[in-house]
Amino acid sequence: MAREFQRGHKAKISDLTAGTDLYVGVQIAGPGLAFDISCFGLDADERLSDDRYFVFYNQPKSPEESIQQLGAQAGDTESFRVTLDQVPASIHKLSFSATLDGAGQMSQIGPGYIRIVAGGEEVVRYSFTGSEFSTERALMIGDFYRKDVWRFAAVGQGFDGGLAALLEHFGGEVAEDEPQPEPQAPAEPQAAAPAFAPPPQAAAPAPSFGAPVQQQPPAPAPAPAPYAPPQQQPQQQPPAPQPPAPQPPAPAPVHSAPTMVGPIGTPPAPYGQPPHPPQQPGPPSYGQQPQQSYGAQVPPPAPAPAPYGQQPGPSYGQVPGQPPAPQAPYGQQAPYGQQPPAPYGQAPQAAAPGAGLALALQPYKEAPTGARWTPQNQQLMRVDLSMGGQAVLARQGSMVLYQGKVDFSYKGAGFAGRIVGNATGQEMQLMRCTGRGQVFLAENGAHLHAIELQGDGICVSAESVLAFDESLQHEVRRIEGHGIPGGALFTMLFQGTGTVIVKTHGVPVVLPVTPTTFADSNAIVAWSAASQVIISSQVRLRRNAYPGHSGETVNLQFRGAPGNFIVVQPYEV
Repeated sequence: MAREFQRGHKAKISDLTAGTDLYVGVQIAGPGLAFDISCFGLDADERLSDDRYFVFYNQPKSPEESIQQLGAQAGDTESFRVTLDQVPASIHKLSFSATLDGAGQMSQIGPGYIRIVAGGEEVVRYSFTGSEFSTERALMIGDFYRKDVWRFAAVGQGFDGGLAALLEHFGGEVAEDEPQPEPQAPAEPQAAAPAFAPPPQAAAPAPSFGAPVQQQPPAPAPAPAPYAPPQQQPQQQPPAPQPPAPQPPAPAPVHSAPTMVGPIGTPPAPYGQPPHPPQQPGPPSYGQQPQQSYGAQVPPPAPAPAPYGQQPGPSYGQVPGQPPAPQAPYGQQAPYGQQPPAPYGQAPQAAAPGAGLALALQPYKEAPTGARWTPQNQQLMRVDLSMGGQAVLARQGSMVLYQGKVDFSYKGAGFAGRIVGNATGQEMQLMRCTGRGQVFLAENGAHLHAIELQGDGICVSAESVLAFDESLQHEVRRIEGHGIPGGALFTMLFQGTGTVIVKTHGVPVVLPVTPTTFADSNAIVAWSAASQVIISSQVRLRRNAYPGHSGETVNLQFRGAPGNFIVVQPYEV
């Protein structure tokens, strides 16, 4: 039975099927709308570094045929064959997308889906509708991506531009149409299709790895595309015989053209020496800047007027083709963030793009969207509630900014939860964030870290948790110990599929668990749930150790199989 995914859900391919020869079907349609469905093969930086792995109607397969576009079949608008074990190691993600060809927007589409079929059996399906989008013209539907193993993610993210904009977003280039030469003689009509269009393919029998194929008549060759993948030269038809082009005129002698006259600027003096002998400044000549006295910075002289009918040449140190930099008045500096006034008789120069305040704030711009959880810096985290389709539970008072339509409500732990929280010191005062918008979270300048769980678990003290997806299960875990006040230590256990945001004082260190791994319970932040935790024989009672306290007042010893870890911060609570 196929697993139904929601937007933002992820899973290992090995958890869905044991096969690696997969059929991917996409269904998307709308009244009067036409779609281009393609697959982008991206590198580790999520860039289209090799255009041969942009698989679309004009390039239906990758070089080693690990990605093949099959066309419409079995009720799918478009389908692909993906052989994961043959995908080169340089390709880290396969992103399947749909873009509108012509007018329209994604809010007009009907119910659609992307599905994966292995061995003739559908193993996963992600469904979507136009009500989830607005004016977008492209849709990133789902991804295969490597994270130690191949995984699948239901994305469902809209994109404002069309296929050309999406191609540029992934680092590709749009091929410009070459200008056609003026016809010299009537050419014979060409009966064949354009060389860069794929030839029509006959209907193929049903692939054994995917869904059954419905026999359909051969499709006509698609219309020429206005763009093609970069660095791929289309095959040209033999051109018709053309009359010989006229030869360009011989170059004129060098001295037959008028000489370009430009002023010779004075080069700057060596460091520590005056630019000229000390002298009393006199009145400046017409069209020149006044000179300063010894030890002062000398502005460059203004260029002398060029002879009538000729363009002045560049001054010393000036880049040809660029306007000269405006100078401040003699003996003054322009105010901060402002351009100095232009010389008399000239129009003021416009400020360069990104200059002044915009340039100063450039390093602090908001990080681009594209993921549900995105760190803006070390102390600020943004969550996009419109991705994933689930609510977020965050510590009360941690919201510093939000955009869009977001609702905040109190999330109570219930009577039993409050009793357990008070008794163990693992009580969390939470708020529930829902809606379609973006929420920015922070608390007291603590460093924030997003930990993504894929069916595994992690133990974190409630004091170190800032926010987490509501889909995660959480409960209080007891750590037994003899001679400890209260008889045990306590922590929070998070399990399932989702993200938990952990806060630390300073930059933490992540260490593998070995038989000799010990950590101060006041500095430990988190550890993998599969680790075995015991109380060290060197018990050190510390401040505020009393029954009912969270108990993090002793040394802990960790044991476990390879792959387990602990997270320690450079700070003692």
